[in-house]
Amino acid sequence: PRTMPDAFPDHLADEVARVADQASIGLIRFDPQLRVRTANLAAPHTLERRPGALVGRSVMETFVDHRLEAMVRAASHGQVGTYESEAADRASLIVRAHPAVGGGAWVTLENITELQRLRRIRSEFIDNLSHELRTPLANVRLLTEMLSDDLAEADVPERVRERVATIDVETGHLVQMINELLDLTRMENAVVQVRHDELALAPLVDATIRRLGTFARRQGVTLTASVPDDLPAVRGDEERLDRLLLNLLHNAIKFSHDGGEVIVSADEHPDAVVVSVVDHGIGIPAADQARVFERFYKVDRARRRGQGGTGLGLAIARHIAEAHGGSIWLESTEGQGSTFSFSLPFA
Repeated sequence: PRTMPDAFPDHLADEVARVADQASIGLIRFDPQLRVRTANLAAPHTLERRPGALVGRSVMETFVDHRLEAMVRAASHGQVGTYESEAADRASLIVRAHPAVGGGAWVTLENITELQRLRRIRSEFIDNLSHELRTPLANVRLLTEMLSDDLAEADVPERVRERVATIDVETGHLVQMINELLDLTRMENAVVQVRHDELALAPLVDATIRRLGTFARRQGVTLTASVPDDLPAVRGDEERLDRLLLNLLHNAIKFSHDGGEVIVSADEHPDAVVVSVVDHGIGIPAADQARVFERFYKVDRARRRGQGGTGLGLAIARHIAEAHGGSIWLESTEGQGSTFSFSLPFA
């Protein structure tokens, strides 16, 4: 087998440091005794130290944070770590630690203070805009309902009733988009806390299927559950997981053919339970599959069918799955259907 050198060559370390400087990323190399051996120019600047002040210092002297000291020590023993620090009186940083060849650790520092500020501005903007739009939209929906009731007893052309009904439907879509955008923004900013209760999946799946029963019958689609009763319990938030399943099932029904079937199944794997939603509908083109979990992304085929939604449902599903320590993925063949699956850790 190829033998590794005793230490990372200094000339390569210098070259890597220069590249990191160009990217405004702090780079620190800790030796096997966990003292700073080298640091590029961006590192002391990011940590608000004078140039050259880091060499020879211990991890605690460098960061003054016992959590970072533990992470760097773990990296020196082969573990990769990431830590995001945020304090009101100093810069917000993402610190990553990796094992170094020959012992010790590499640590990178990325200043995300401006990014955090922009995130807060975006979040506040969406929050304020959502609240400003909700009241007038609620009034519009109320007025259309009252107008529909009045027209039911009036002698007016059918097209007038249809146009009022269209206003009500489109207003409902706007309300849904605002609610989903606000929900997604809160999840992205970790404002929404996810519970970690012990849950049985079979009752959760059955309840979600019942909620969508009327919609499925209207679309001519049959809903079927295949969840073993002896499936191990999972760790999760019942309300959030119901939302995840609801989004996946709603999409599966919407893009299924009349007379089609949507199946929800769950299987035990070595380290998690995997839930799958299978349909035999129009499928998703290969070129679009990598982007379907992005916010506002819509597949062209969906728009042509007039079935496009807000473009937020799958983005919300992804965040819910990841917030539970799981992941979400899809398998699809255009014209044959799609399978959306997500994993959940055992309770």
